[in-house]
Amino acid sequence: MLDNYYGGPALNHGTLLRDAMAAYTQDLMRRGADRGDLKLPALSGDRDTDWAAFAKVLGDGDPAASRAAITGLVAGLHDNHARWVRPDPPGGEPVGTGIAGVSGEHGPQLDPAARPPLYITRVLPGSPAAKADVRPGDIVLKANGVPAFIGDTVNQSFVQAITAPGTLRLTLKRPTTGRTRTVELEPAPVTRQPPVVTSKTLPGGVVHVVLPGFFPGAADQVIAKLQGKPEAVVLDLRGNGGGSPREVTRLLGAFAHEKVTSYFCPSTGDCVPNRTDDSVPLVGARLIVLTDRRCASACDDFSAAVKDHGLGTLVGTRTAGAVSGPGEGFLLDDGSVLVLPKVRHLGPDRELVDTVGVPVDHHAPMTALDLATGRDPGLAKALALLGAG
Repeated sequence: MLDNYYGGPALNHGTLLRDAMAAYTQDLMRRGADRGDLKLPALSGDRDTDWAAFAKVLGDGDPAASRAAITGLVAGLHDNHARWVRPDPPGGEPVGTGIAGVSGEHGPQLDPAARPPLYITRVLPGSPAAKADVRPGDIVLKANGVPAFIGDTVNQSFVQAITAPGTLRLTLKRPTTGRTRTVELEPAPVTRQPPVVTSKTLPGGVVHVVLPGFFPGAADQVIAKLQGKPEAVVLDLRGNGGGSPREVTRLLGAFAHEKVTSYFCPSTGDCVPNRTDDSVPLVGARLIVLTDRRCASACDDFSAAVKDHGLGTLVGTRTAGAVSGPGEGFLLDDGSVLVLPKVRHLGPDRELVDTVGVPVDHHAPMTALDLATGRDPGLAKALALLGAG
């Protein structure tokens, strides 16, 4: 972490050890297994000496608490692209309730800027949720008794409640009728289809392209949808959680050439510019981009380039601002992987997009009632701006 994280040279190793010990002891206490001899050793300021002293205090350690300590170390970075991953064992079908999205998602937490209500945005066909008639737009009041909001403030404990293993008990409100009901969902095998770009032609010849992520080949899929040389494109990035920086530069190359799309900056030395892929033919279409708070990482990156270079108009809501820098995996001796950004992301104007997001030109948020009734304020606004509504 100290050697490979872009902010490593500036990190206080004593603070990291404190965070690790705090997480370690809290895990022991939750399980009634605290130790009377366990405390953080006196720190000398020398990194190697202090880490050795820390390891000596832990001894063989408690495996569960050790995992909590690593989680605490990573959490102490306060970096949305730093994470510790323990790969799932091979074999077996993925299981879940089939709730594939909720409003207010913000990585592993809920968006601190989220406002009530919290509602379901996507349900997998054939899943336990679908069979229980859970629909997009349904408002989630509680999950296993834990409210989504306390007053107007998002309740981060809700995340643990809705993702806990076992039966999920949801209190839901249907926005079209006001009816409240409780459903119990038992996890079952679910099928997730690989992401794919979809499109349709709207009034006025406008092509509406939905890009769910910047996955490998995504840019070429979008470009293929635009071979008819439309006069206007509505690129829908709502719910796009990111992906490959290469896909970003390639897709931007369809709308501009010879542009810096972003910068990757190491802890020391010069920032490296990323540039449009000028091998891509220009589409020559007017561009409107739909964004929301779930447009994160590479989606933040793409949106910032569109905004800074005036390549199009942004409609919807501010993006997630979850774009600290691309993560690189480091294999640990237990087979788990520590993912750390080695560089920091800056927008084309050298602005920090991370934690701030990209503001839209026209505010058009989706509501639970909109989703439940099939209305789309963002798309309607885009068509109005194009004179095609």
